[in-house]
Amino acid sequence: MDTPSPWTIASSERNTRTKHAASAGRIDMVVVYKIDRLTRSLADFAKLVDRLEAAACSFVSVTQAFNTSSSMGRLTLNVLLSFAQFEREVTAERIRGKIAASKKKGLWMGGLPPMGYDPHPDTTRRELVVNDADAETVLQVFALYETNGCLNATSRAAEKLGLRSKRRVFSSGRTQGGLPFSRGQIHKLLTNPVYCGLIRHKDKTWPGLHDAIIDQDCWDRVQAMLQDASAKRRGSRTSSQMALANAAPLLGKVKDETGDRLTPTHTQRHGRRLRYYVSNRLVSGGQDPDGLRHRRWKTQSAPSSPPIFMTAPPVIAWSNTQRPL
Repeated sequence: MDTPSPWTIASSERNTRTKHAASAGRIDMVVVYKIDRLTRSLADFAKLVDRLEAAACSFVSVTQAFNTSSSMGRLTLNVLLSFAQFEREVTAERIRGKIAASKKKGLWMGGLPPMGYDPHPDTTRRELVVNDADAETVLQVFALYETNGCLNATSRAAEKLGLRSKRRVFSSGRTQGGLPFSRGQIHKLLTNPVYCGLIRHKDKTWPGLHDAIIDQDCWDRVQAMLQDASAKRRGSRTSSQMALANAAPLLGKVKDETGDRLTPTHTQRHGRRLRYYVSNRLVSGGQDPDGLRHRRWKTQSAPSSPPIFMTAPPVIAWSNTQRPL
């Protein structure tokens, strides 16, 4: 599915505001320079015109001889919009075809280059060149995943080694990257066929003009490991997952006053396991004085007693013989 451009999104927002204003009776006539500057979709414009007509609001173009107050004007409008939509669709098809043909030749068709590569110094050549420093980081990430076989463990190992994502500085002065690799970033890096010398276009890959960083054997081993791990995750719940779901029925359903998700945990007291919830940031991000945390509480022996809600700070807690409502 094609991603709408920023101009398309802004145009849609303007159309929405126009329709609301017309429905409220604040507009008697909409005047545009050219019809295709408003929209190039016949269906969208038909809905807009219906909305304007229902509000007794007419539509006029400055440079085109028509208006929606007459039947001939509406006919001319539909003809013009049909050609505008046809032009838009043909242009889009040509662009998509050009991109597909260029990638089939192994060309890099712009965008941010992946870590390990830089755009070719010659701007007339649509190729990638290897960045030796970043390429070493890519090799280390692949080696760590082969050793650990787990994305989370690879992320932790990479952070211990001080590996960082590619730092980019844009012309506006904005910076991006230069931070420890997240689990998602590592998965994206490990599954990017650019590193074995290929160019991807949708679900197909073609030999690229750039040099590969990862050899084919290493690439095949890592992809097989990722497929095996994915198949295991997508299967039925394991016994530990079922036990967690039964022990923490409010998992993913409760939040603290800041909107942070509450995470289940437990403690042992007098031979009994007492379960409660704490703010997720206390588990993943360290100490936080504003987070909900464990405090001492009294348990009740009756199995049907409700969960205990503390007010300063609030904590949901129960014992093995109690279940929260």
